[in-house]
Amino acid sequence: MPDIRAVTLDEIKRDLQLSIYIQKADDHLGALGITEHSFRHSNLVAKIAYNILSRLGYSEREAELAAIAGYLHDIGNVVSRYGHAQTGANIALRALERMGMPYGEIADIVSAIGNHDEREGRVVNPVSAALILADKSDVHRSRVRNRDYASFDIHDRVNYAVKRSFLRIEKDEGLITLELMIDSMMSQVMEYFEIFLVRMVMCRRAATFLDAKFSLVINDIKLL
Repeated sequence: MPDIRAVTLDEIKRDLQLSIYIQKADDHLGALGITEHSFRHSNLVAKIAYNILSRLGYSEREAELAAIAGYLHDIGNVVSRYGHAQTGANIALRALERMGMPYGEIADIVSAIGNHDEREGRVVNPVSAALILADKSDVHRSRVRNRDYASFDIHDRVNYAVKRSFLRIEKDEGLITLELMIDSMMSQVMEYFEIFLVRMVMCRRAATFLDAKFSLVINDIKLL
């Protein structure tokens, strides 16, 4: 058993096993035609999760734990898309134990990973709240793998229609806002709600856990 110590996000990014699993997870989703979940997504979710807790006044270490959870959250797709949150939590648990992270920190991270999927996830701690908000805010046309517009399904259309997404954190106002710019010629706003309403409800619960309100602004119009 390695010495218990503060494992950093940079160390995790350099870990060969975890890097291979993240790459293979995205390869597997690509074979299924599912939107991109590559290192771009992992790094962006890590950055946003860190920023959420940091800007809301949480400690530097708590913010880094959120970043680590964000980086590893989709690693369970290396096994299967179904149950990937719980599978990913178990993979992360073993890896973080191997690296010597304190058990309390491991518990916060794996519970966040295990609860990030909107189908069965729940907000259980600040790390999980930050992960949920960060993950659900990464909606953008760059994530669509299919380049045949004629064969787009509703998920392809909605993701491809989003030209810009930004999660704004306003501590003094107690407000977390997801700002989207959507090409209405590609997809109607109602289609966004059709497939992402459950995710937006989850984001509202995550923001509430962090003592903030969640708002959704699409094409400069406040909808939530």
